[in-house]
Amino acid sequence: MTAPAQSRPAVLFFLAFLFVFVLIAVYLGFRWFARPGNRDGRVLAWLNDAGAHPEWAVQAGQRCGDAPFLIPTDGFIGYLWGDSFRPGHRHQGLDIFGGGGLNQTPVIAAYPGYLTRLPEWISSLIIRIPEDPLRPGRQVWTYYTHMADSDGYSYISSEFPPGAQEVFVEAGTLLGYQGNYSGDPLNPVGIHLHFSVVLDDGLGRFLNELEIENTLDPSPYLGLPLNADRNPGIVPVCGSS
Repeated sequence: MTAPAQSRPAVLFFLAFLFVFVLIAVYLGFRWFARPGNRDGRVLAWLNDAGAHPEWAVQAGQRCGDAPFLIPTDGFIGYLWGDSFRPGHRHQGLDIFGGGGLNQTPVIAAYPGYLTRLPEWISSLIIRIPEDPLRPGRQVWTYYTHMADSDGYSYISSEFPPGAQEVFVEAGTLLGYQGNYSGDPLNPVGIHLHFSVVLDDGLGRFLNELEIENTLDPSPYLGLPLNADRNPGIVPVCGSS
């Protein structure tokens, strides 16, 4: 059966109204996403034109105040510890977007320690710090990842091949370069470094970095406001509070 002729204008009117409503919703959603105070919007703006926002950038090797760690790479700290990307998820570290291309932005060791790269790790390194500078007697680890391209070509320094264990590195040692590896060639992440401070299990092994409970708020280690719950809008650069 077909709709009566007199009802067709009403149907067309409803479809036109629905189309306009969807367009408005998409437009307002984009405006919300891209507004300056929103972290997602800032990341998008940085990725589109990093040169337009030099005031958002931190520099590799920079020390903020009397913080024990060096900034591990150049770029914009877009996502913080505790940020949520989906319901039930909390970000375990920091995402620092260099703003350049693949294999261009250096990544350095934030603190002296003993580097390990597991045999299966394509884009990741972890560094054991026997003595937590903020809590003597506790061992912690610093974790660095996404240092490869989407196809798994690694940008980690050749000094640290897969299987490297307990290689001592000084603060400032070049570890590799930022990439966009996610484990899925069809779904690369934006070019950045993910950095986190990971707890020890008490037996000399690092805990699972994928759980935020196994990581520490990096704010006091880097001297920046890096806790998403306490920093709803500040761009973290040296001198911000």
